[in-house]
Amino acid sequence: MNVKCVICDKIEDILDYSPEAKKLRNRPIHTYMCQECSTRIEEKTKARIATGNFKLYRSVTKDDDW
Repeated sequence: MNVKCVICDKIEDILDYSPEAKKLRNRPIHTYMCQECSTRIEEKTKARIATGNFKLYRSVTKDDDW
């Protein structure tokens, strides 16, 4: 299966029956990101976290007693 990275537009070939290919076929909203872009984003995120100015905003969940 040919897939295209959403960031760098590099076209790669993944196995047709891999879990990632199945995920992309069944749910088109999921996007593919190549390994190089993924590691680059991971490194930059870790560097931002290390500065101490990184805030991760998550939605507040209420515990429902129901």
